[in-house]
Amino acid sequence: MTKRKITNPYDVEFIPFDNYGAVVPGMSWYKISYNKEKGGQGTYVLKMEPGARSLPHKHTGFEEFFMLDGELIDPDGKIFKKGDFISFEPESEHSSHTINGCLVLVFMRGINQPL
Repeated sequence: MTKRKITNPYDVEFIPFDNYGAVVPGMSWYKISYNKEKGGQGTYVLKMEPGARSLPHKHTGFEEFFMLDGELIDPDGKIFKKGDFISFEPESEHSSHTINGCLVLVFMRGINQPL
């Protein structure tokens, strides 16, 4: 089974999150199957340190994520908590921040466009 990969999202080596070219402070990731060169498809684990903020962005495809730990807050005040599964449709826009930090399993179906 050389084409199988087993990932424990709580025990991976994170690298600085640089999906938009520059590193976003307080954010790091571990790419499970995500490939930017192949249209931004795939899955990754995202770690956000306390106080971290994502860049405002627009989704070109579906972006879905499962909250593994902590909380994430969108600009409208909606709080995503551990156990929540969130789906953003293509053309939707948002940014998120965390107060105490969080761990998120992200499923991408297209490259986000920074706003």
